[in-house]
Amino acid sequence: METGEQLSLWGLIQNASLLVQLVMLLLLLASVISWVMIIQRGLYLTRAKRAMNNFERRFWSGADLNQLFREGNARAERGKTDGVESLFRSGFTEFTRLRQQGRSGPEAVMEGTERAMRVAMSREQEKVEMNLPFLATVGSVSPYIGLFGTVWGIMNSFRGLATMHQATIATVAPGISEALVATAMGLFAAIPAVMAYNRYSAKAEWLLSSYETFAEEFSSILHRKVHSS
Repeated sequence: METGEQLSLWGLIQNASLLVQLVMLLLLLASVISWVMIIQRGLYLTRAKRAMNNFERRFWSGADLNQLFREGNARAERGKTDGVESLFRSGFTEFTRLRQQGRSGPEAVMEGTERAMRVAMSREQEKVEMNLPFLATVGSVSPYIGLFGTVWGIMNSFRGLATMHQATIATVAPGISEALVATAMGLFAAIPAVMAYNRYSAKAEWLLSSYETFAEEFSSILHRKVHSS
């Protein structure tokens, strides 16, 4: 094989040692999975923010709570309810159930309602933060995996030099180049994952903070409602 062919990207990958090729394959898989999760998380968080804005606009427009609840149930049957509307439905369901029983005082009703919203909040937090730990892991570990492949490849290159009587740049360059490809692939996998993790973590934190604010405001509304009855 000619030197120009050896220094092509595909040629470097083909001529790398088995361990370095396995490192490259692992980094490629991590990169592909990361991009799938990046796209999925981006779509989900965008949809969750839009759904929250739409629901809060209806909620604070003075709409009847029972009507909002019925609309939410209809969407839930179609699998289209999520985010802040899930908090509303969970809280209002428990609030209505406890009041209809007639055996619980106002404080017990509110305690049960807030407990139901906390459970719903935990479920929504899991949805919002899903896959973020994987992106963080890829972003932090991939450069080191690539560096391991590079070190191993360079070690093999130097071992090969020991059997040669005369070492030149032409004989050293292919081995070192194929080793450096592993580092490049590690960075290629890590950089998008780190950027996506930082961006989506900020979005997730903002969404969860908005959910908590809504839960507190909705709890205050129900508190006034149960004490005015």
